[in-house]
Amino acid sequence: MSRARCERCLRPAGHCLCALIPRLDNRTRVLLLQHPSESGHALNTARLAALGLANAELRVGEDFCDLDLSGEDAWLLFPGENAIPLAELATRPATRPRLLVVPDGTWRKARKLLHLNPNLAALPRVVLPEGLTSRYRLRKAPAEGALSTIEAVVHALNALDTPQSFDALLRPFEVLIDGQIAAMGEDVFVRNHRR
Repeated sequence: MSRARCERCLRPAGHCLCALIPRLDNRTRVLLLQHPSESGHALNTARLAALGLANAELRVGEDFCDLDLSGEDAWLLFPGENAIPLAELATRPATRPRLLVVPDGTWRKARKLLHLNPNLAALPRVVLPEGLTSRYRLRKAPAEGALSTIEAVVHALNALDTPQSFDALLRPFEVLIDGQIAAMGEDVFVRNHRR
């Protein structure tokens, strides 16, 4: 018999995060493209981001070739050879509604999404500033400055939609992390995850 779960945040009913998820208005539209392997993950931060933003959409899949992004000033939040810093994009006036496309998955899965979807790979790219530190204490980052999806979205929107702050999106994320640590026990956390 499976445990009852919240249909909105998909957490077990006793650990529902909905009361902590804000509803923030964002000018920059966010499109989260989630690899299917992430959708059932206990720490589904893309879902938390989509639930907390008024102007966001979460799509799960591998084939996004049908996306029509022609009416928007679309940018891919992903490193690349010609990627510009987020701060530079924030200073550029948008002549059309701005869209931030965010792949969600491991780095390997995110690269696979771009490989399978040339329309996404062809988008101009924007990158987060160097030196950011993740609060995601349960995963080993593959590189310095690697963030969870929700952290990346918060940093991006704080820059693009200034002066509005999106830090409130991190509250349910932090409670989720603290809950996972409590469930595994401090000794297990220290042994396996403490840096």
